Amino acid sequence: MNNSARKNQSFIRLMSVWIILMLGVLALSGCGPGTDTAGTETAAPAAQDVSEVAAVELSDAQLENLVKRSYQYVAMYNVNNKGAMNVGGWNTCYPDTQLKDHTVKEIARVNNDSLYISCFLDLRHDPVILEIPAFDSKYVSLMITGYDHFVNIPMATRLGDFDEPQKMLVFSARTEGYDGGPVEGVDRLFEATGDFVSAVIRVMPHASDPERFARITEEMQTIKLTTLSEFSGGAAKPIDDIEFPAIGETDFDIFADNLLEVMQFAFNHTTFDANNEIDQELLAAYEPLGVAPGKAYDPNQVVQLDGQRFRQAAERIFTEEMAKTADAEFWAKASVGMFLPRGEIDLELLLFQSILGPIGQPALEAVYPTIFTADGKPLSASHDYVIRMPADSNPPAGAFWSFTLYDTENGFFIPNDLKKYSVGENGGMKLDDEGGIEVYIAVEKPEGVPDENWLPLNRGDYDIDVILRLYVPDLDKFKTWSPPVAEEL
Repeated sequence: MNNSARKNQSFIRLMSVWIILMLGVLALSGCGPGTDTAGTETAAPAAQDVSEVAAVELSDAQLENLVKRSYQYVAMYNVNNKGAMNVGGWNTCYPDTQLKDHTVKEIARVNNDSLYISCFLDLRHDPVILEIPAFDSKYVSLMITGYDHFVNIPMATRLGDFDEPQKMLVFSARTEGYDGGPVEGVDRLFEATGDFVSAVIRVMPHASDPERFARITEEMQTIKLTTLSEFSGGAAKPIDDIEFPAIGETDFDIFADNLLEVMQFAFNHTTFDANNEIDQELLAAYEPLGVAPGKAYDPNQVVQLDGQRFRQAAERIFTEEMAKTADAEFWAKASVGMFLPRGEIDLELLLFQSILGPIGQPALEAVYPTIFTADGKPLSASHDYVIRMPADSNPPAGAFWSFTLYDTENGFFIPNDLKKYSVGENGGMKLDDEGGIEVYIAVEKPEGVPDENWLPLNRGDYDIDVILRLYVPDLDKFKTWSPPVAEEL
């Protein structure tokens, strides 16, 4: 099989695990007027008589348009609100400093390449200041995401950040009592696109270096969140003055049970851009239903939706979007075009990323090719393998790379007494004299193979996955680079 064919298959098989990779973060895991990006008020439509609103009938095309344009908000409403519940509430940070092992069964395809600090911010009444420490790590990034699922990376080692402590003030266009001006003692400002946002810091822990690992996990625990009122010597303003619409066990539940209520809430806490086509077409689709920025949700003043019809449409669209994961050409576009800020992503990929798995990073931060055998077949635990990478074909990663081994069916680490699940700078590796490496996946460590380069395997009749993660990839080189293959021993 030639390199091009192998790379196409790698794209395809990657999709079978991508949605699970995105779930790592999730497992931790009075309304103001709408505004445009300049902070000016978006006019709400005049109130409609209930009989007029209720008379609106939706065609199949209108319903599909609504579902596709709503998916990002439904998905991120569930993600951010569940995340806040899991870490103890809004305006809370949770540093997860524990390396995972094969006993972890809650999350599929977990990895130890990065540990997470998950913060969930309520920006309605006060800006929030994140006091972020310096990190003794090769790779750190800060990602901020609101209900609109436009992804922003305001800080990253790729950008020269995290080498010294920083205080970042985060606010929205609706944050009360703050005009966006400088604050003494604050190093940088960030305007979020919503009032309820997640701020996730990923940190490479350098797990193969115990002393450095200890320093980094201590640094993670020094993260501090304060409101501007507290930072200025006052008391925090109460944030328990709001009632959230019910979250869904799945996104389909919201489409079926309370779509208009959730969308009205999201509209009232999201900044819309008057010049952004995606934003404006979304607002135009909802206005006839009685939902618009700045309105209070009133079930008697909105269209009565057929929830089951919306659920069925959402399930069908989910299936159609997931089918695209088998399209190598589409994935080549998606892998470098997802998880971007407003204005840099189209509706097709915004929908796709919201279905595939929210809280992903853009390709500038990380990509995840999958390893195949030389003939393109899946790997099996009934065989041992070696992955050979000469120095001139090492992954084009600007920060670091890793191989991680899983069982395919469950996405869990392979149990072993060494608790060795990955090979790389973080998990441990040993290059040869020329700078290349051979990674062995085997029941017994072959003679002469360094412990660092051995991924222990339990013999059995089951498939296994090896995921290659590249952090801060050189995307130009990545276009022509092919992942190595696994050779059966």
